[in-house]
Amino acid sequence: MAKPFHVDVVSPEATVWSGEAVLVVARTPEGELGILAGHEPLMGALATGAVEIEAESGARTTIGVHGGFIQVLDNQVTLITDRAQIAESTEAAREAASDLAEAAEEAIGEFQAPG
Repeated sequence: MAKPFHVDVVSPEATVWSGEAVLVVARTPEGELGILAGHEPLMGALATGAVEIEAESGARTTIGVHGGFIQVLDNQVTLITDRAQIAESTEAAREAASDLAEAAEEAIGEFQAPG
């Protein structure tokens, strides 16, 4: 059985997911990254897309995220994201991430409008 480690997925609004997991799969600008217990320390950018978490219980949670950062340190994974939404499936998470990205672009556009 795989060893568990602690995972936190946080956004400015709330902690989206927190608990013990045996696997985290996330996207970075360089590609997909799989994390198991004992992973070497890492800090990097988090790409817009789906994050998959397999809990210690075997339950899988999929979260659509819009950018942010991922940190792996001392058997703890922290994902800090601009926006996040739990989804029913990987495809739904990708769609949610796309929607979150569009909303962020619209919000930025409002601040950049000539006035």
